[in-house]
Amino acid sequence: MTTLVLTNELIYKSFIIGAKNVIQEKNSLNAINVFPVPDGDTGSNLASMMTSILERSVLGKNSEETILSIADAAIVGARGNSGIIFAQYIHGFSKGVKGDSLDTNLFAENAITAADYAYQSISVPVEGTMITVMRTWANALKEFKKSAVNFLDLLNHAFDKAKEELAKTPEKLAVLKENKVVDAGAKGFVHFIEGFSKALKGEDVDIHVETEKINELHVEHLEDSQHRYCTEALLRGTNLDLNLMKNELQKHGDSLVVAGSERTARIHIHTDHPDEVFALLASMSKISDQKVDDMKRQFEAANHKKYKIAVVTDSIADLPEEFIDNYQIHQFPISLLINNTTYYDKITIKSERFYEMMDSLKVYPTSSQPNAKSLENFFSFLTTYYEEIIVLTVSKEMSGTYQAFVEAAAKFNDSKIHVINTKQNSGAEGLLVYKTAQMIEQGKSYEDVISEVEKLREQTKILVSVKTLKYMVRSGRVSKVTGIAGKIMNLKPVISIDSDGKGIIFVKGLSIKSSNKKIYNHVKEVVETYGIEDYAIVHANAPKRVKEYEDLYTQLIGKKPLYVMDISTVVAMNAGIGTVAIAYIRNGDKK
Repeated sequence: MTTLVLTNELIYKSFIIGAKNVIQEKNSLNAINVFPVPDGDTGSNLASMMTSILERSVLGKNSEETILSIADAAIVGARGNSGIIFAQYIHGFSKGVKGDSLDTNLFAENAITAADYAYQSISVPVEGTMITVMRTWANALKEFKKSAVNFLDLLNHAFDKAKEELAKTPEKLAVLKENKVVDAGAKGFVHFIEGFSKALKGEDVDIHVETEKINELHVEHLEDSQHRYCTEALLRGTNLDLNLMKNELQKHGDSLVVAGSERTARIHIHTDHPDEVFALLASMSKISDQKVDDMKRQFEAANHKKYKIAVVTDSIADLPEEFIDNYQIHQFPISLLINNTTYYDKITIKSERFYEMMDSLKVYPTSSQPNAKSLENFFSFLTTYYEEIIVLTVSKEMSGTYQAFVEAAAKFNDSKIHVINTKQNSGAEGLLVYKTAQMIEQGKSYEDVISEVEKLREQTKILVSVKTLKYMVRSGRVSKVTGIAGKIMNLKPVISIDSDGKGIIFVKGLSIKSSNKKIYNHVKEVVETYGIEDYAIVHANAPKRVKEYEDLYTQLIGKKPLYVMDISTVVAMNAGIGTVAIAYIRNGDKK
């Protein structure tokens, strides 16, 4: 090929085919991911960014317009340490693109600028990673640009140098040498420039990610110093100060990357306190999108998973963290909009903070179903490491969460993913998740677990004693007319869920004492007729009431509750402070 310049059309095509080539290698990149954390998601994160380029970028009127479109798409879709560094590389490359074409001189100069931008985005750059290969590639382009007979010749020479540098990464980073792998992010970059060169040869890439499960590295443990949550945010504005953000965020964790422009920025940090990170970012700009990954759970999936079946649920399922950790349950957070800022239930907004805010909010919070792209990325990771996945969601009559999971799962036709509508919420949903995990631990098959959970669903119930109707009125769960009437009558209803999964007023009490008695009588009848297999007590900042419940039902049922805990912020938003509930799974047959 005798091409001496890259035209607008060829630039666009080269980036597209480069992106496809990386997506093709998603699983192989996940398989060798050990740095900065061995959480096995580098391939998935790079694939997310590349998919955004495929879906969002457009061929502009000239090269400058095209590359800006690609750079913006990269920042929007960037995920993970490597993904955000790569997006910043593309942003840096775009800075020198003017007019309608690129010659070899300008291409080499832009590559050097791009590598510099990538370095500058990282709080603590580490050699032996993607940035090292980016710099080697740029220097090789500069070295060979005069002697190359055409663009393809130049790229081939530089590509050889990049591959050599990739092979040397274990010599520069001990964790790579220990695990006998090259750096996953650096390998992703090499795959990109390989695809970029294919475009100049007139070739294309037909994306076909291998579905067979990868050979796992079995890294023994996470370092004690490593933070748990990989926290990311997409920021929008007009004069974003990236240097200020980098300086302010450094005290909140490590692996900090700040990438983007004065219009759009992507933040990446490893931290134990995502809530503090988002509070800081919200004070500096508008948070357009966010992601928080539990690296402990990802690490286990990639290196030490206990079971071949993954259990997935949403954050409305109230189940203690020790249970979730013990059974390696993957819990996807529901979003809440509070004061025009989006928070993640149980992660970036905790119950204690939410209770402090509830009575002072002029605009009451709202919740939303999971973001489609986030769910797709979530399943992209899980299907890399699990043969089968069982998802249990809050009742579809109460939320669009079930449907969102169904639609996301449908995109992974080669994987076994079954989404179960629990027809429950809160502690009742949590109990079903717990039972699912128990059955998997016992070695039951995928099909048998699904069948058994669907039976248990019909034996599960939650009874909620609401202290006041004002929160249900504010959240829209009951009308203002009903709320006023309830206030006049001092109504203290017991809320439950019917067999279709719809919220209902189970009984009406004229006092807390009356409501408690009605719940007690119901549970007593169930104990006498069937017996109760397991039960839990959950509450919204009601320690005194919950202690009374625990003592009462321990005596009635003959055993302590499986657990007692604060409810999800989403449930608290609707039920209100002072709420207490008992959830149970009864035995299947009558005594």
